[in-house]
Amino acid sequence: MFCVTGLDAAPVSLSFKVTDEEFEELCNEPGFRPAPYVAKYKWVLLDDINRLKKTALKEYLQQSYELVKQKLSPKIKKQIGAE
Repeated sequence: MFCVTGLDAAPVSLSFKVTDEEFEELCNEPGFRPAPYVAKYKWVLLDDINRLKKTALKEYLQQSYELVKQKLSPKIKKQIGAE
């Protein structure tokens, strides 16, 4: 899991993992806050996906995927083809 969203809510919110440095910066930006239950792992909650440009959102999600993938065990990486 590298992002969490609730598509049935309006506006659509999104939680994702960021770097340690970005966590502090983003939590001080309007619309962002530490994600409930997973903030200690450097996850942020964006209250409305429309606050970010699509390119920035795509970059954050790609980075989140890579950050989570790095922490996977070799066995899991092999199972999902992410070696």
